[in-house]
Amino acid sequence: MSSQQNMSTNETIDHCKVPNQVTYKTLSWLVIGEFVLGLPLNLSVLYIFIFRFKFWKNKSIFLFNIVVADFLLVVCLPAKAYHYQNGNRRSPDKMVCKTMIFMLFLNRGASIAFLITLSIDRYFNVVQLGRRNIVKVLKKSPHVCIVIWLLLLPLTIPTMVKTFECCNSLGRKYETPFHDVTDTFREVVYFGQIIIPFIILVYCTVRIVNRLQRKTVGEKAKLRRAMCVVLSVFVVFSVCFLPSTVARAVLLTVRLKEWQDAEDMVVQVYDSFMVLSYIDCLLDPLVYCFCNSGFKDAYISTFCPTFLRNRLPDTDFGLGTTTITTTTTSGIREITLPILAK
Repeated sequence: MSSQQNMSTNETIDHCKVPNQVTYKTLSWLVIGEFVLGLPLNLSVLYIFIFRFKFWKNKSIFLFNIVVADFLLVVCLPAKAYHYQNGNRRSPDKMVCKTMIFMLFLNRGASIAFLITLSIDRYFNVVQLGRRNIVKVLKKSPHVCIVIWLLLLPLTIPTMVKTFECCNSLGRKYETPFHDVTDTFREVVYFGQIIIPFIILVYCTVRIVNRLQRKTVGEKAKLRRAMCVVLSVFVVFSVCFLPSTVARAVLLTVRLKEWQDAEDMVVQVYDSFMVLSYIDCLLDPLVYCFCNSGFKDAYISTFCPTFLRNRLPDTDFGLGTTTITTTTTSGIREITLPILAK
């Protein structure tokens, strides 16, 4: 009898209705803005990588996979905005709800995996120079990217196994312990795929910055490029992933303590930070530019207007070009040589 009452209570309370219409109407317009900016940006990046830059010839297979992950995120944004506009935190349709969360988990996992791989590659190139760089070896095989995608799929299974209330049900009361196991596993995956890579990222960043402080003249440009790569990845993590992770931890704490009034407020904060996390599809192109100046040059030459290209500086602040000064009988001549980041 008690079990039936718990089931009835859970069914009558709809935790997926938005707690504040104004907040979610605003969030829906922010999501629409991210879609409007993100779709053409990612389509243009895909075009450059495939038709102009030819990523398979320039050892940029990992960058291309980040673009694919971002594109998967962008195509989900209209549905998310639609649900917010209609007063729902997710789709009332269970299959659509699961599919959306599956796509978001897959995008987040793929983006983090490939971004961290880039940071580790830069770390080995400048800090562990002379040792075997396994990442550089893996970059030569596109099959590795397929393996990474396949390894990410099992981590999304908990979102597809069983119906869960509002797709984030840890702390709710259910008639069987199966739900708790599934939800607990999903939360472990959620936090693990942020915290562990972030620790790795911080370590790589600190070591590269320390190496830069002990640089020699000949290593300056290379170390600066590596530092810009890991710092750009650090910015993406700090802006897109960390705030929503902290808010998620607070939300679970409040929910487990059954503070319903506080939960309604924390839910809005958490969903707001999740909307903020979607801008990684807008920030990732900065990482591409820092990682490989060849991509940046191809993008600018294709989409940047001529009058604006003429105003861009010839030097690349040590990121992609270098300036060599030579002396001739007629005076001093400057020669600018492009150096593709590897």
